[in-house]
Amino acid sequence: MVLPPSPSTIVNSTAASVRPAADSSEFSSVGVVVIGRNEGERLRRCLLSVTGKAAAIVYVDSGSTDGSPAVASALGVDNVELDSSIPFSAARARNAGLDRLMELRGELEFVLFVDGDCEVAEAFTAIGRQALLEDARVAAVAGRLRERFPERSVYNRLCDMEWNIPAGETKNCGGIALFRVCALREAGGFNSRVVAGEEPELCVRLRQRGWTIRRLPDDMATHDADMTHFSQWWKRAVRAGHAYAEGAAMHGRSAERHFVRESLSGWIYGFAIPIAIVAATIAISPWALLATLVYPLLVLRIAAGRRQTHRDPWSHAFLYAGACLLAKPAECFGQARYWLRHALRRPPQVTQHQAVSRG
Repeated sequence: MVLPPSPSTIVNSTAASVRPAADSSEFSSVGVVVIGRNEGERLRRCLLSVTGKAAAIVYVDSGSTDGSPAVASALGVDNVELDSSIPFSAARARNAGLDRLMELRGELEFVLFVDGDCEVAEAFTAIGRQALLEDARVAAVAGRLRERFPERSVYNRLCDMEWNIPAGETKNCGGIALFRVCALREAGGFNSRVVAGEEPELCVRLRQRGWTIRRLPDDMATHDADMTHFSQWWKRAVRAGHAYAEGAAMHGRSAERHFVRESLSGWIYGFAIPIAIVAATIAISPWALLATLVYPLLVLRIAAGRRQTHRDPWSHAFLYAGACLLAKPAECFGQARYWLRHALRRPPQVTQHQAVSRG
């Protein structure tokens, strides 16, 4: 099923006039779509990292107030500014960027989607393109995403650990990836109505059509989460809960039960078990509090698994495991909010965990 185009998505489109993105035949089949909002100097760094490595580059702006479109124009990058009367989302921005890219260079075979807070690794575009050329059934490839300042906060460290995914065939690629344009077109592109978890949802539809997704062992990009407060991390977990609920609502009845396990995990460990323990303690005996021991046992189990699969030091493994369980109430809240809005027939609400404006 091809998704219908989103109406009135673009308010302004400015053509680049400074210089072409790349002259090398190696990159003549590759285009780049960068999306962002108030990324400041990081946007400049991002655009410079892909300049010369694509036949065309498009920047899609979602209501920036820091002059981001002007930064892109100064670097010779084509601009798309989204209509602010329609709620912003990453899916909507990527679709608008791909549409503009095809207007500029309809013959492009591959498109690299990048977030404006990332800097693409020097060799990844060529490596990713070669991987797609070698296997015609691969729809998208992604490499190792690294956090720029993992030592700056435990939340940045957790992001860096989350990005560390083993190479090989996988279910989804994340938002920063090199896609085969024909596969994207066949699947109908990103679903602009999905405001969280849009990449896994797209990958479900791609795999349903026989395409595969691959993780490469090579460095892909450096990401700057700039996450220094617990509230930012909490909102990010709420967003994940929303993604699980919406993903399960859309594809939970498919053969792979998309996000059903993640959704149930949030409800069980973030809501059902704590409520049951409290109720048993009040109604039966304070000894029921011993049931809380299930959580440290789970932390130990997750940490041991992390050590086995990723060879992390114990301190990092326990940090990761503790964060997984601490996130369950936030994920549960995100799911509850999604289902409430769904029942009230209200549009999904975007959860923004990053600062509105960052220099």
